[in-house]
Amino acid sequence: VQLQASGGGLVQAGGSLRLSCVASERAFSALVIAWFRQVPGKEREFVAAIRKSGGHTYYVDSVKGRFTISRDNAKNTVLLQMNSLKPEDTAVYYCAAGLRTILSTTTDPRGYDFWGQGTQVTVSS
Repeated sequence: VQLQASGGGLVQAGGSLRLSCVASERAFSALVIAWFRQVPGKEREFVAAIRKSGGHTYYVDSVKGRFTISRDNAKNTVLLQMNSLKPEDTAVYYCAAGLRTILSTTTDPRGYDFWGQGTQVTVSS
């Protein structure tokens, strides 16, 4: 297994969750590791990404100021701290690793090579 996502759960609006994505050595060496989310009947949506070089981060507008993506290099782990959660954040969250992902394809799920199994996040109103 290249990526293992965990940390989802049920939380009330305004609450917090922290998602973890533990990666294999190969996956963690990828240029970019990202989080996407998906609700039934909709396309997979980009949430956040972090580049290996320089640690540059990217976020979809709807989570800016609320979510923070970070890398723990000692544990081959990428974290997604989610604060001030809203019901519209409810989705299955997936982590992904892109070996050759370039800046222009950071938000495109087709640009990623490995995917975790997903973890459910449910935010109640």
